[in-house]
Amino acid sequence: MFWYDHDPSGWGWFTMSVGMILFWAVIITFGVLLFRALSRPGDMKTALGPVPPRPTAEQLLAERFARGEIDEDEYHRRLTVLSGRADDGPRLRKS
Repeated sequence: MFWYDHDPSGWGWFTMSVGMILFWAVIITFGVLLFRALSRPGDMKTALGPVPPRPTAEQLLAERFARGEIDEDEYHRRLTVLSGRADDGPRLRKS
């Protein structure tokens, strides 16, 4: 019965081997990408909408003043320091 007529030649074995390697490479790559996509908890924030900007130091200081944590003198003193001005007027160098 056709024992030797239907066997693949050397190129047949080569193409089957390369095809099997490519097949498993695609399966493993898909698995790794799926795992990486599902294990990122930080991306859920961006999926829900834009992340609000962080408040500035002046805004935080104003909130503390509004809550009554600091008095008016301390608020103005700290605001002056934040803006980079000394009490006598000239601006401090920022390095």
